[in-house]
Amino acid sequence: SFKLQEINQFITIHTMSPISISPILHPGEYVFCSIVDPRNIPKSSFLMSFEEPEGTTLLLKKEVADQYHLTYSFVASWIMIAEHTTLDAVGITATISTALAREGIGCNVIAAFYHDHIFVQSEDAIKAMAILTTC
Repeated sequence: SFKLQEINQFITIHTMSPISISPILHPGEYVFCSIVDPRNIPKSSFLMSFEEPEGTTLLLKKEVADQYHLTYSFVASWIMIAEHTTLDAVGITATISTALAREGIGCNVIAAFYHDHIFVQSEDAIKAMAILTTC
């Protein structure tokens, strides 16, 4: 099993300073939707948007997607890494995703300005939190 100690050791080796990732599980369920025209969805309704050739990906609460009758297939829980991370840090995302993958948990990672955000299948949220907080 991949431990937090191994994550911090990797980070120390590659960044010269360990961090405590301090994961925080946000309440609720979140979904990724792809739509052709996002203008009908108020910006205040979604957490993130990303333009792709096939359409605009929106990340929003499941109940908002249901309200707008949007299609989705991945219902996720949102884990935020509470410690500030930098956009040029090397290996943090890979290390966290590897720790989860070793336990059979897939994840989608979004790196924002201050924090990394991990989205895992809702049924894996508690196990993912245990993996990310175990010393």
